[in-house]
Formats: sequence, structure tokens, C-alpha cells
Amino acid sequence: MNVSEQILVNYQNVITEMGEAVRSAGRPQDSVRLVGVSKYVDAPTTQCLVDAGCRDLGENRPQVLWQKAESLVVPQDFQWHMIGHLQTNKVRRLLKHSPLIHSVDSERLLLAIEDESKLQSRTTDVLLEVNISGDEAKTGLPPDEVRRLATLQKWDAIRIRGLMAMAGWGTEADEAGKQFAEVAKLRDDLQSDLGLELPELSMGMSGDYPEAIAAGATLVRIGSALFEGVPRLAKH
Repeated sequence: MNVSEQILVNYQNVITEMGEAVRSAGRPQDSVRLVGVSKYVDAPTTQCLVDAGCRDLGENRPQVLWQKAESLVVPQDFQWHMIGHLQTNKVRRLLKHSPLIHSVDSERLLLAIEDESKLQSRTTDVLLEVNISGDEAKTGLPPDEVRRLATLQKWDAIRIRGLMAMAGWGTEADEAGKQFAEVAKLRDDLQSDLGLELPELSMGMSGDYPEAIAAGATLVRIGSALFEGVPRLAKH
């Protein structure tokens, strides 16, 4: 089996397993999107995932995202996702590829995205990253700071579309599910208390996405399961 065939098999397996998780949660099949995390592989291998049918790709590093965006052939309904830590000096070039930015973790970054979006005459969709586990080794904002940023009404070129979170390191499935449920409740509270529309919940990865789907995730970020049996890049 060549790389393209292996990725197609992997992609179809993940889609099937996601479908089962969605059905088990009693949710509509179109309520959860797969974000293929392609940080593990080079551009030609990533292209194989797009060709297999993946319409959402996530990258941890902005420079890798824009390098791939400038080389891949993607359909019109395609969406890039910036899922890793973003420095303000990388915002300008990143925004040219119209990503959904999952990893907004400071007011300073929001201001940088706002300013650059205005300069580029675009509106940028973002998610606020929540550190729901309280793990100091993880990025993200405590819930109180998420609420504060969500109350700010000064954005002309940004749309806050929801929240993103990861379960704590080494978290068992049951505990991960509880943390995801806390994120969903925070989102629901923000919507009801502040009158906001926050449709997106980016939660769950290869090891815990069924629990995230059960808790209400609309975006699951899966990488390793899509590239089993495929040569990967050196860890970076």
C-alpha cells in the first residue's frame, strides 16, 4: 500500500469512528468537523490527506501553515486552522490564508489580530483558548480571563466564534470528559450571560475525541490516527 492509499484508509477509518461517536452522543452527523493535524508530515503527504477528502487542516506552527498553504492544491470549501501558540510577529503573514485561529491566549494577541485584520481589510475568526485543567505546563487562559476577554466589545475585524481546550496531560478518558463538559458549560454561560453567539467548541484529539464529542465538541483535532503507517517528519 502506498502513502496515498494508506492515508485514504486511515481517513475513512477516522471518519467512521467519529460517526459512531456522534451517533452515540445523539447528535446530528454534520455537527462535528474533523480538523486533520498535519504537523507530522511534509506537504506532499499532507496533499494526500486533502485528496482523501479532508477539508480542514490544522498546523501548530504558523510558518509551516503558510508554507503548505502556498504549495497545496485545495478545494474552495477548504479551511486552514491555526492550532498552536501564535506570536504577534507571525500574525501578518498568517492572516493572508484566512485561518480559524484556535489558540488566542492573550488580549495582546487579540489586539494584534484586530490591527492586522483591519490593515488587510478582512474579518478573522478566532477561538479563545481555555486552560481548563489548570496545568501550568499548558497554554491557555483561566476561565475568568476568558470571560473578561469575551466581554470586550471593541473588535471591528475579529469574530470570537467559541472556545478551544485540551485535556490535562495524562488525563484518563473519564476525567477528560469532565474537563470538556466544563468548557462546554463555560461556553453556554457566556452565551446566555453576555448574549454572545459562540457556536464552536474545539476539543478532543486522537486519544480523547469521543469524550469531547459527547461533551459537545464541534471541531476535533486529529493527527496521529490519520498518519499511521506513514513516514513522518522529525519531531519539532
